[in-house]
Amino acid sequence: MNIENKTILITGGGTGIGFAIAKVLSLKGNNLILVGRREDKLKEAVARLPKASYIVADVTNSTDVENLVQQVNATFGGLDILVNNAGVVTAYPLESTEGVYEKAKFEMDLNYLSVVRLTERLLPLLKASKEAAIVNIESIVSYLPNTVIATYSATKAALHSYSQSLRLVLQRTHPHIQLFEVFPPFVDTDMTKGFSADKLSPDVVAEDIYNALQKNEYAIRPGLTKDVYHSFLQSPEITLKRFNGIEV
Repeated sequence: MNIENKTILITGGGTGIGFAIAKVLSLKGNNLILVGRREDKLKEAVARLPKASYIVADVTNSTDVENLVQQVNATFGGLDILVNNAGVVTAYPLESTEGVYEKAKFEMDLNYLSVVRLTERLLPLLKASKEAAIVNIESIVSYLPNTVIATYSATKAALHSYSQSLRLVLQRTHPHIQLFEVFPPFVDTDMTKGFSADKLSPDVVAEDIYNALQKNEYAIRPGLTKDVYHSFLQSPEITLKRFNGIEV
């Protein structure tokens, strides 16, 4: 698709993968709308980008979402690309007898349900665009759950399933709206600071997204995700065990 002179909204756009995406998409006359809960981070991000503004909003809060949609309508009069990037991960033993439900619910609200709601509310603007896209930031664990972040894995699997279905529906009803899925491995961001694993630069992920948008490649698998995915297709059970450090 053509990604020039587009109006682009990025949730979680003040830091990490979101800001890396904003940097690479800030070229070629695009208008950026960065959304997040921390105004200080959003201000810092916008100051480093051309043609960028921000909206403070918690995408899990229905009132904030309604205000966000109204501001996008009033200020920009439309939207061409929605990047659903905001997310959270918690690591804990799944066999724990305390806090599993609360942590899982928090992750599901932000990583999955907020995406469904925001996409629903902004879809009319994307339908009105001549050429539009939805970019959902998912994860390598959309394919293969990790036992240390089991409920996070479940939220990303849910988002993958939803994205596949929505793509098929849009291809039939509104083919000018393309849906892209991004499956990064661990990325070096604030969210993964507590994890001891090899981490990919968010700038690499952003470059892969930028290139895939131009080529209309709907599944974007940065870094080691590409190799793990191919292994998964050949031997799902063995790859799952190896992915979780279990000898086979």
